[in-house]
Amino acid sequence: MTRTVTVAATQFACRPDPVQNVARAEALVRQAAKRGAQIIQLQALFETPYFCKDQLAELFDLAQPVDDHPTIARMQELARELEVVLPVSFFEAANNAYYNSLALIDADGEILGIYRKSHIPDGVGYQEKFYFNPGDTGFKVWDTAYARIGCGICWDQWFPECARAMALMGAEMLLYPTAIGNEPNDPDYSSADHWQRTMQGHAAANMVPVVASNRIGREDGETCAVDFYGRSFIAGARGEIIASAGKEEAILTADFDFESLRRQRAGWGLFRDRRPDLYTVLMTLDGQNWSE
Repeated sequence: MTRTVTVAATQFACRPDPVQNVARAEALVRQAAKRGAQIIQLQALFETPYFCKDQLAELFDLAQPVDDHPTIARMQELARELEVVLPVSFFEAANNAYYNSLALIDADGEILGIYRKSHIPDGVGYQEKFYFNPGDTGFKVWDTAYARIGCGICWDQWFPECARAMALMGAEMLLYPTAIGNEPNDPDYSSADHWQRTMQGHAAANMVPVVASNRIGREDGETCAVDFYGRSFIAGARGEIIASAGKEEAILTADFDFESLRRQRAGWGLFRDRRPDLYTVLMTLDGQNWSE
């Protein structure tokens, strides 16, 4: 028995005009679908330039509720037309709360649910704590038309606990929309290799494919500029890189037989031999279990 699915990662440069960005995202989704892709990941917050470089109150106006969100509605129509699964990153307004969120759109155009980013960074060029509440949904996994998938958002991808939680919930593949580039306070340093290796580790440790979609291009803010390095990639269930991009616009695809991967995962014993009773220290911040 086989269950082969084609997945895709995309990357492009975001312009000041949201209309252009959404149109470019749609064009790349259409191209990926023509290549046979059934699950297609777009980059994080693709509607606009990455606004978290600065702390500007007027940028909260970019947020919109998920209900009647024009871009999400457009992506629902696109998913339905092409019969593809689209995890869509967006800036969510929910009454007086604001979230870095993802709507998981199934191949029939229906929204299966919302994930709100759990880990919120705060550093030069990435001042997300000014804009986003910590996510309150918990980690999410969805049964889509083609596979059971889990999605994190950007900074979530650095945390093995996030990846393991989704794998324990039955995710057959992990997807991460991303917005990461150089460090404005240290322009000689690039995290690109570290970033990629971390997610390769998630793939290998959980024996599930990983898809990461980043943006490209230099974006200037009022206090700093960020040069987004791209490097979108698809990793196999042993952590191997199957497809990768540089700093150019790109569409990456790969095929996975999820039934074969399920058997391999079961046979390897990584989940059989876990010892949750020994992992209570993971519930602490400082490594000390004061309940004992």
